[in-house]
Amino acid sequence: MQRVLHIVSKMDRAGAETMLMNLYRHIDRSQFQFDFTNFTPDAGDYDDEILAMGGRIIPIIASNPASRMRVLMRFLRQHPEYRIVHSHMLLSNAFHLLAAKGAGVPHLISHSHNTSSGRSKLTGKLYERWSLITNRKVATYKIACGELAAKYLFGTTKEVWLLPNAVDINKMMAIADGMRNYIDETFNNKGLKLIQVGRLSDVKNHEFSLKIAELLKDRNIYFTLYIVGQGDLEDELRHQVQRSALTEQVIFLGVRTDITELMASADYMLMPSFHEGFPVVLVESQTVGLKALVSTQVSTEVDLGLGLVEFLPIDDPRTWVGALLDNKELECSKDKKIKILKSNGFDVSENAKKLAQVYKSL
Repeated sequence: MQRVLHIVSKMDRAGAETMLMNLYRHIDRSQFQFDFTNFTPDAGDYDDEILAMGGRIIPIIASNPASRMRVLMRFLRQHPEYRIVHSHMLLSNAFHLLAAKGAGVPHLISHSHNTSSGRSKLTGKLYERWSLITNRKVATYKIACGELAAKYLFGTTKEVWLLPNAVDINKMMAIADGMRNYIDETFNNKGLKLIQVGRLSDVKNHEFSLKIAELLKDRNIYFTLYIVGQGDLEDELRHQVQRSALTEQVIFLGVRTDITELMASADYMLMPSFHEGFPVVLVESQTVGLKALVSTQVSTEVDLGLGLVEFLPIDDPRTWVGALLDNKELECSKDKKIKILKSNGFDVSENAKKLAQVYKSL
């Protein structure tokens, strides 16, 4: 059995981390065991499950990236059993793969989960440029969640394995079938049910969703917006909800373990993001049959062809309100959904087998 070290900040319920856990649950752990770095002293949402499956949480605590690089290099030198390091932190992959290379690790995987770093200042752009060049030179194997994510981090899709953010299709569909009234029963809500899932950060553009909520309230539409996730902007967003007198219409749910149930019983998902890679939450939403309104800043490759995604510009929230109230009836049979998802690489059990083959080939 070979241990693979995955480089992440912390194993919380975020997009890349959820994708990684999906693979971890389905890979043959008699052949490959996953271990995970933790760059903070705080526990991650998935830590208990990881430990229960035989994985390890490796604390790499340092005050700055250079120090962290030294700590990681020292750890890897002390643990030569790690012959594969698989890094998931976009631009920071450069630091971590350099550390692994310095420690003599032969197989260095850089995995791209996003299409932009969001950096605009000169120092940020210089760092971005250095990191992109370093990633392309140092990585011995390249993986991306989609074409745009590959082109961003690696400059091309050539010699990049496109590994879609897959889900457990059958499990999610089985849960969804019995949970269409979950929100109504849990929150006693009979109105229009909206949901936004993701970390509470600038890139997710929650402020735009709150503008949509204001317009819906002005039109006397009975609705509730459920905001799922946590992040640095939570206090600011809560204050904005209070200032806009939306406390009865907007509910902050924090980190949840019932995402499938919530999505299966919602009417629409909102994703007005400024940029995304290939968000696993959109694979999940389409799997359970939830309609999604998505920013045109997000790659069209996230539309899986099920008729459940509508792209809208984020210049006017009134356009989004119009789409919400249009309430188009969409039909997509369960068999058709399964066929499309599996044929396009979104079955996590198959992807876990493919990832194991990649590890074996290294």
